Amino acid sequence: MKKFLTTAFLFTLAAVAFAQGAPAVQKGLFEGQFTAHLALAIAAAGCGLGQGKAVAAAVEGVARNPQAAGNIRTTMIIGLALIEALVIYVLVAAFAIK
Repeated sequence: MKKFLTTAFLFTLAAVAFAQGAPAVQKGLFEGQFTAHLALAIAAAGCGLGQGKAVAAAVEGVARNPQAAGNIRTTMIIGLALIEALVIYVLVAAFAIK
């Protein structure tokens, strides 16, 4: 799983980096809208996996120690916000590519 996420991250990073060239008359398949949509799809998939793992771990933590539910919930919400911020960064980059 770690190899997949690393590969997905590097592909997303490469797609965003190489998509910013001089405007051409005809765009290839891996330039412009296709790259933006692909990068956003990979980021959203990674975000969904990360958020699912975070929520599962938080629920398991609350099940083991119900008295720490408030602290676990606060930490989980902050983590989810940071995970979601990564997808928003890719969305902004996707709009910049278009």
